[in-house]
Amino acid sequence: MSNPNNHIRLVARMDIKGDRLVKGINLEGLRTLGSAEVYSRHYADQGIDELLVMDTVASLYGRDNLLNFIKKIAHDIFIPITVGGGLRSIEDIQATFLSGADKVVLNTAAIHKPEILNEAVQKFGSSSIVASIEAKKTENNEWLAYYNNGRMNSGKKVTDWIKEVQDRGVGEIFITNIDKEGTGKGFDTELYEAISPLCHVPLCASGGAGRKEHCADIAPFVNSICLASLLHYGVPEDLKTLALSMQDAGGFAPRQYNYRNKNLEFASIEAIKEFLSSLGYDMRIACSRSKNETRCQTTL
Repeated sequence: MSNPNNHIRLVARMDIKGDRLVKGINLEGLRTLGSAEVYSRHYADQGIDELLVMDTVASLYGRDNLLNFIKKIAHDIFIPITVGGGLRSIEDIQATFLSGADKVVLNTAAIHKPEILNEAVQKFGSSSIVASIEAKKTENNEWLAYYNNGRMNSGKKVTDWIKEVQDRGVGEIFITNIDKEGTGKGFDTELYEAISPLCHVPLCASGGAGRKEHCADIAPFVNSICLASLLHYGVPEDLKTLALSMQDAGGFAPRQYNYRNKNLEFASIEAIKEFLSSLGYDMRIACSRSKNETRCQTTL
């Protein structure tokens, strides 16, 4: 889906392990950043449009860990929360919604059993079901869909899979470029330019943002832009310290890994939105928040 209305939403991707926010490169080599709850509340306060929570180790820590985390943040965060990672059944999806999620993301389960998309759409509605596609380019310059956090090749062409998940009724498509993810080197513009005409539902792009200008590269082709490293490593030092102090020490290293990436040029959520707004994109920018009220303005 191209973006004829020039409306862009910013999404903060929260990969979690236990109670912690983690971040990797190419979906591997996860680094601990501290309490995911601290980061999620910070992004909501700073005006992010949506949180995407992905449980990277659902099979190891169990479904209850994710559900308890969603219950915590959904209580007083007033933006959409999309949840994925390890959802295998309609029962998993229903429990996730009951915990406070607004949408769910399906990848591995949909690859193994595509009809779960039809079942989920029929039971919960198209607008709440998102198809996640982890894309990787082959030596033959062909994009294939991967699963299991980018480790397994489904053999499905991304273009064919996009058409199928839409035929099955999903309300949104979330694409992660595995080779770009976590690098800060920018999005693969050719990928989004190629698939945008195939999408008649909203398209969200993930993987590669290292500075605010990278968002402008793909804005004409997508409806939402998902950010992780660009946000996580640029939060104020006092918030990083708080997040580290609040994390559960059980079973984890007690400190944040040192990390430097010369490709990252940090920018606040407000700065990214103002930059895109200056280019003519419709952004939700100014927000005043309280427990009982949220007022936001958009700019053209």
